Amino acid sequence: MMGQKRYAGFGLRRGACVLALGLMACVFNAQASTFAVLQQPALPTAKAQRAALLGLTRAGERLVAVGERGIVLLSDDAGRNWRQASVPVSVSLTAVQFVDAEQGWAVGHLGVVLHTEDGGETWHKQLDGERAAALAVQAAERDANQPGGTGNLAQARQMLDDGPDKPFLDLYFSDRLHGYVVGAYNQIYRTDDGGRSWQPWMQHVDNPQGLNLYGIRVSGNDLLLVGERGLLLRSTDAGHSFQALKSPYEGSFFGLFGTRGGALIAYGLRGNAWWSDDRGGSWRRLDTGIESTLASAIELRDGSLLLASQGGELLFSHDQGRSFDKRQSRSGGTVAAVQQAADGSLASVGLSGVAADQDPRASGKP
Repeated sequence: MMGQKRYAGFGLRRGACVLALGLMACVFNAQASTFAVLQQPALPTAKAQRAALLGLTRAGERLVAVGERGIVLLSDDAGRNWRQASVPVSVSLTAVQFVDAEQGWAVGHLGVVLHTEDGGETWHKQLDGERAAALAVQAAERDANQPGGTGNLAQARQMLDDGPDKPFLDLYFSDRLHGYVVGAYNQIYRTDDGGRSWQPWMQHVDNPQGLNLYGIRVSGNDLLLVGERGLLLRSTDAGHSFQALKSPYEGSFFGLFGTRGGALIAYGLRGNAWWSDDRGGSWRRLDTGIESTLASAIELRDGSLLLASQGGELLFSHDQGRSFDKRQSRSGGTVAAVQQAADGSLASVGLSGVAADQDPRASGKP
């Protein structure tokens, strides 16, 4: 947990940007004045495909996108056509993950965690910022007699007083039962029962400054976190504890992923992308050739890498990041997330909504 001063500045920072990308300035300010969106279902709109969207994933062969005002979009034809799902909140959603074709979770502003059991057709709320803060207070009260416990309790109570104003920014589930959600100011919660109950996990993370957690991913037997100011954390004990790694730079990391070959790629501000083949022990910088902030990265079916930037640049590498072939997203605008569809084509989402039928062969991909 962290001090009150960091809480106080969050609304301004978050209103100006999401992950320092400027993706949600038009969304967050409208929500900050009221928490009613936690009880208001997302409204159906004919313009949903043009909404600001932040997350994109696969649910079996289906594509699922999430974004502003609780919008969730589904596509069963590789992104050519989309329809809006039923969502119980109007809060902006930042990330989404499925563990199979039916079971998935989404996270977002005001500490929201949503769950679906039908491939994204319908969703229900499992957690929000009010409940998350109450859980943090309960955990801090239990540990009040431990070293540092008094300070942690005061911070947890301040979090409760602030209301549900802090977002979750990413999530990772290993299966239908076990998962984590992470977000602003070192927020991290763990579930071992599919989200029916959640445990505050902040005291298990070596992040004394309470820096924002922007991404969580698995690589081999390790679970890794990235965040602001170059924060890199690794768990080698199935997520019980996270220890800080030496960071190769001081800028924020907005995401990371593990390749099928066991390497790690962490990416963030001003085109920064870093490669590690020793579980995060050492890093080499990838020459992306761009200055735009990197927002998304995936490994394609053929093992090549794809990095996507807020400037709409798609960077393909067929040699483990030693060189990149740059293309422009068909959306022509900001890219927040990219995904390879079941038919091998690419889809992306961003401030301008969805863009589909990106052809990997246009990048030189065989």
